[in-house]
Amino acid sequence: MHLVHDRPFTHRVPDSMLSELCAEIFAQLPRSDQRRKGELYLRGLLSVGGRKSVRNIATHVGDRAAEQSLHHFISASTWDWNTVRAALGRHLERSVRPRAWVVHPVVIPKAGRHSVGVGPRFVPSLGQVVNSQHAVGVWAANEERSGPVNWRLSLGDDWRDAPLPGYPQVPEPELAATDLECAAGAAVELQGWVGGPPRPVVLDLPQVDPAALARRFAAAGMPFVAAVPGSTPVTPVGPALVGHDGRGTSAHQLLRMVRTLRRMVTWTDPVSLTTRTSLVAGIPVQLPGTRRPLVLLGEWTGKDSWPRRCWLSDLADTPWGPLLRLAKLSLRVGADFAAVSTEVGMVDFEGRSFGGWHRHTTLASAAHALTVEYRPRTLARPA
Repeated sequence: MHLVHDRPFTHRVPDSMLSELCAEIFAQLPRSDQRRKGELYLRGLLSVGGRKSVRNIATHVGDRAAEQSLHHFISASTWDWNTVRAALGRHLERSVRPRAWVVHPVVIPKAGRHSVGVGPRFVPSLGQVVNSQHAVGVWAANEERSGPVNWRLSLGDDWRDAPLPGYPQVPEPELAATDLECAAGAAVELQGWVGGPPRPVVLDLPQVDPAALARRFAAAGMPFVAAVPGSTPVTPVGPALVGHDGRGTSAHQLLRMVRTLRRMVTWTDPVSLTTRTSLVAGIPVQLPGTRRPLVLLGEWTGKDSWPRRCWLSDLADTPWGPLLRLAKLSLRVGADFAAVSTEVGMVDFEGRSFGGWHRHTTLASAAHALTVEYRPRTLARPA
């Protein structure tokens, strides 16, 4: 999970690339003025320094009248952001050739309560409550680059159950209360946009019950690779382990028992651009309340007998090496978010408009895609 910080000025993308992508993703917008404003706003996200507010974008690309026009285009217009996201997803399907969809939660600290979805939330990585927005993005990713496509904005109880006067009306499908529902809903929607065989969904949601996650993605018909705590209760299946009676135990304990099966796997660290080596081992397991066979994968990076990290997946027939490299795609997304998404204003929207947040985030996702396509070799290290 990312906690957002300040970032530097973004590099400019050639006009030819910008125009080509705009023609593709805005093709279904019904009005020519919407297509023109979409390109204008996207140009501002790519070229304005500092915070990518409507005012700063309008100052850079137009005048005071442009500010009012762009504000309406983002916060009060009727164009459907899902249509643009679907086109962007199909574009990234061709340009990135993703190996998986990666779920990436983002915490966006905010002052006051004037922005949509803002509320006090406990942030485990900080160990404290932060007044913030909480968003969940689903990214198309391979080992070299990634780009966000679909988003959910998690809404607190006051937004979902008893909205205050002046709060926006939120569509029923967007009222997901949990990270799991946000992630699963956005991933299923994205897969429907691009079509084809379901891609694996890579997740690292430490507050989500692994058994609930396995049931949710089994119901959706989508394979998954999910990081899980070492304390997760699991039961080995198949041939009995020496010294184990077949009853439930923790993921850490079970992996420690099979550490003699470890194999060496190499993978590329997207931050340092260095080749890393890990020892991995896996074992078939079941979770309480589930029937589907899963594989528990552990990673060791030193001489310790305890694994450093562990994952659960329903890709039971996938070799351990490719499975670990799938899991590591979350690092690729984290590096690209830090190096690119924050530069193009992904977290800069201010205001109560629920639709405005989604439209801004959609266009920032397109700006991210253009940036990684223009300078794909410079994205490994966060700025």
